[in-house]
Amino acid sequence: MRLHLASRNAKKLGELDRILGPLLPGLDVVGLDDVEFYEEPVEDGATFADNALIKARTGFAATGLATVADDSGLCIDALNGMPGVLSARWAGPPKSDQRNNELVLAQLADVPDDRRGAAFACVIAYVDGDREIVVTGEMRGRIRHEVSGAGGFGYDPLFEPDEAPGRTSAELTPAEKDAISHRGHALRALAAALAGDRPPAA
Repeated sequence: MRLHLASRNAKKLGELDRILGPLLPGLDVVGLDDVEFYEEPVEDGATFADNALIKARTGFAATGLATVADDSGLCIDALNGMPGVLSARWAGPPKSDQRNNELVLAQLADVPDDRRGAAFACVIAYVDGDREIVVTGEMRGRIRHEVSGAGGFGYDPLFEPDEAPGRTSAELTPAEKDAISHRGHALRALAAALAGDRPPAA
């Protein structure tokens, strides 16, 4: 099965390959840099699901390949669920993980520990022309007072998962993060949905 991930994010490609590969043997994952160029759509949806579907539908229409796209972000309780769908561009253009993290820290500067709850949310859309599958995943945790760790990407250096107390997502090994992450949960749900449509192995 050849699967197009509508992304140039090498770390997202790596996550998808690590998680889906063992669950769907024979899977060949290709990113945007591996297919003929097409114009990426504007992500102007109101929800994660809207944006994931926009990207997946565009990718399938352009390539003819079954396409997966995700939209994910950080939802902070004290900010009424923001930055949410605006996570990647929270600090304005140009996109910058460092500036986004600095802005979140500034916005939460006076927020005490017991009100720093947050969640990473992920919605993954799959489109192959015959069907559309939408799955979700979440990872609960809290926002630290400073960045820590060199792994991951985005807000990982600020986020301490409930399932890994004392460490940020950026301090986890890839395997540890895959086991508990919002994207890991969503990808395993997608694998289950796709495996259910496959004939049993001979």
